[in-house]
Amino acid sequence: MSTHEENAMTTMTTMTPEAAMAEALAEEMRRDATVITFGEGVATKGYALAQEFGAQRVRNTPLAEGIIAGTAAGAAATGLRPVIDLLFAPFLTFAMEEIVNSAGKLSYISGGQFSFPMVTIARTGSGWAVGAQHNQNNEAWFVHSPGLKVVMPSNAADFKGLLKSAIRDDNPVMFFADIGLLHTPGEVPSGDHVVPIGKASVVREGVDVTLVTYGKTVHSCVAAASTLEENGISAEVIDLRSLKPLDEATVLASVRKTGRAVLVHEAAAPCGVGAELAAIIAEKAFSSLRAPVVRLTGPDAPSPASFPLEAAFAPGADAIVEAVVKQVAN
Repeated sequence: MSTHEENAMTTMTTMTPEAAMAEALAEEMRRDATVITFGEGVATKGYALAQEFGAQRVRNTPLAEGIIAGTAAGAAATGLRPVIDLLFAPFLTFAMEEIVNSAGKLSYISGGQFSFPMVTIARTGSGWAVGAQHNQNNEAWFVHSPGLKVVMPSNAADFKGLLKSAIRDDNPVMFFADIGLLHTPGEVPSGDHVVPIGKASVVREGVDVTLVTYGKTVHSCVAAASTLEENGISAEVIDLRSLKPLDEATVLASVRKTGRAVLVHEAAAPCGVGAELAAIIAEKAFSSLRAPVVRLTGPDAPSPASFPLEAAFAPGADAIVEAVVKQVAN
């Protein structure tokens, strides 16, 4: 049977990313008795999980991020697979010691005697107007931290598939859920849908420029690509999905084909994922470039609590179109 025929036979269900995450967690808990979940509001939000698996495997915790992450690291070292929820990404600052200095490094320090298969879920980005202390795209901090893997999906199917892969991984995985996407429905394949960590997705093919992105700005790039097509410019859109490990091969193949790269993300520019991508492209595909690499990012400033101002925080389709048109004209 061909891949096309297999895909055609796959049953699809429409659900939100939030529901897809809950389904992934339930399936993995049924598959593996060592999977447990705890964190801020976990049993309350995941009432069905608490009913099915009981308080030994699903429980709420106090608002104490360092204690939650430290408990998870210890549980992982003893053979369990904890999935913890720390709610908003800025609260990760309270758990840096436990995540970065313990879970991320102790496997190496122990000479591989211990593994730390723990997943840390954090909500990030604009979308709910929750203010600066609850909204910051800090995923690059963890990309820069040895021993950690980092994923950030853009659609319901990838929310499910990447969470399942993260739970099965023997390394600590940071799972960033873009808050502006959590209630956006999408089609999710039924059954054991797993998306490999470290593999980007070519969302749309093109020949004139490569748009590299992740999270909610994937949708802005797709919208921009449709507008650009009307103006005779063919844009390829790559959804990274995994920020560490990074799928360099897919990015470089596309840039070598198009000769142009526009790197788009909501996080601020300094030392962000776009900066790393620009360096990789300059080092490994410079001879293919027909124009300088361009970064479109959020501002280097705290997020406003005003919804209209927050909505302008992430690069939109119009800004992407403007940047591409200018780049192609050069």
